[in-house]
Amino acid sequence: MTAHFLSLWHEAALTSLGFFWMALWAFALGYLISSLIQVLVTRQRMQRAMGTDGPRSMLLASVFGFISSSCSFAALATTRTLFQKGAGLAPSLAFMLASTNLVVELGFVIAIFLGWPFVVGEYAGGILLILLAWAFIRLTRPEALIARVRERLEGDDEHDEEQVPDWRQTLKSREGWRRIGQTYVMEWQMVWKDVLIGFTVAGVIAAFVPESFFQALFLGAGDDDPGFLALLAQALVGPLAAFFTFIGSMGNIPLAAVLFDNGVSFAGVMAFIFSDLVVLPVLRINATYYGWRMALYILALLLSTLVVTALLLHVGMDLLGWLPQGSGSGAITERDFFAFNYGFVLNLLFLVASAALVFLWWRGRQAGGHHHHDHGGGGASLGDRVLQAMVALSLAWLAGGLLAAPLIG
Repeated sequence: MTAHFLSLWHEAALTSLGFFWMALWAFALGYLISSLIQVLVTRQRMQRAMGTDGPRSMLLASVFGFISSSCSFAALATTRTLFQKGAGLAPSLAFMLASTNLVVELGFVIAIFLGWPFVVGEYAGGILLILLAWAFIRLTRPEALIARVRERLEGDDEHDEEQVPDWRQTLKSREGWRRIGQTYVMEWQMVWKDVLIGFTVAGVIAAFVPESFFQALFLGAGDDDPGFLALLAQALVGPLAAFFTFIGSMGNIPLAAVLFDNGVSFAGVMAFIFSDLVVLPVLRINATYYGWRMALYILALLLSTLVVTALLLHVGMDLLGWLPQGSGSGAITERDFFAFNYGFVLNLLFLVASAALVFLWWRGRQAGGHHHHDHGGGGASLGDRVLQAMVALSLAWLAGGLLAAPLIG
């Protein structure tokens, strides 16, 4: 029994680290884009491009999000930056949804684990999510809430329009890259605790929780022709299941394949995949950025739109005769996360780039030019102390799991 537990513990730790290794380059890319935008893009430029909620701004935001192709955690930082620089709420959220759903590499991963119908669902659903989010904002009209959030963010935008040089001059100067490095490190400082806890919990679930648990969680799973109420129930439970995995859009695809292999419907699986932006770490990060009222508003918007999108996709694929059958993709813990592939090479490249940016940040600190940002306000609250305790437990769990390997009999 002890050997079995130690084996699962070791497997959980390796899976957690594998999740992070798989998404590392996407984190680095997203935070680099966010840092470049914060340093190079002025509020006036952003307002001209995305300052309204009209069709042109929505299209620009969606295209920019598609180009950036960030994971969910990194997309949050860039979305905050766009909104802080004067973009409208709807275009900002359109960027966030596009950068986490209309993503080329995500389509490849989905094709490998789930098949082409889910790739179609991912891209068609991404467009539907953007349109439904736009409609949600127009119907609810949160102008007063938006104004309060912009006041909150004013103190975070340290780059006055008069003091920001031309972006070409910034990229050519050592001081400009030093500011980019400082901003890059600051972005990591704001979210690393949530990422650590989330990926640790994901590994624990993948290793210790039996697949039958997920099958029982989705009512009607395994039925060849579930009724509308069963589909609705599964689409509602999808975000709940994603909540317990804590991982972003790239990392939750293998777990989505586990759900599909255990009979969860197309609607339930798509709702689970789309739920990477409604997990607890994302909610907390948004609350840190915008305050709890806006964070809960965004949560309600995302939950309602993803459930409707998942149901519309299921009905549409059924009408077209494209609903997929069980795929038998295999266990996520059997995947070789550290294989030498394009992701491995990208990780090495972005590790080198990150090391250079951290060096620039360090040089800035040595020169006394660093800045402190307090996005959450106040001192160490009960939530902060609980978070610190969870970080310590996560680090101890990962270290123990790795050291358990020699003890496995």
